[in-house]
Amino acid sequence: MSADKIIEYLVRVMIILLINPLHECAHAWAAYKLGDDTAKNEGRMTVSPLAHIDPFGALLLLFCGFGWAKPVPVNPNHFGNPRKGMMITAIAGPLSNLLAAFAGMFAFRIFFSTEILRTVFYYFTVININLCVFNMIPVPPLDGSRVLTYFLPPNAAIWFMRNQRYFYGVVMLLMVTGLLSVPLSYLSNLVFKLLLFMTGLIAP
Repeated sequence: MSADKIIEYLVRVMIILLINPLHECAHAWAAYKLGDDTAKNEGRMTVSPLAHIDPFGALLLLFCGFGWAKPVPVNPNHFGNPRKGMMITAIAGPLSNLLAAFAGMFAFRIFFSTEILRTVFYYFTVININLCVFNMIPVPPLDGSRVLTYFLPPNAAIWFMRNQRYFYGVVMLLMVTGLLSVPLSYLSNLVFKLLLFMTGLIAP
């Protein structure tokens, strides 16, 4: 196994232990700020990996490059506006990955002359971007579905949620066959270039 591949796997472990918990904590924190303390009361408003790790999702992320942690419980009835509350709570997770990717890209520029650190922060940035883009796919149970249903007319949103298992099945089939990798890679590359540009404006 090459040195780059070893570093990539080590970064994936870092993502499992640090970033996935941050992603779920962001959901819990957003829900709490909007009036729902369900996740907080269940000890999920924390960045401790012990509170969030899903063994199967962690193994998938380690060996396949994408995965998940245990979703935090959310009670939309505690929100003043349930649809809006669910949308904001959902988007908080991918936003945490995007912010982590921005920090990783900034560090990538700072340590560009150091090969090992450059490689570490490159993979850290890329994986966070991939997780952000993947989670924004508008299909349940991914976070993007809550964003989509917020903008759909109420009847269409209800129909969408009732048939979510079919949409999820189609997405999983597209992922297994590799057909989804092309649009996801395209979007991830766009985000990578945007962060590269943005950090270039502020990096020394």
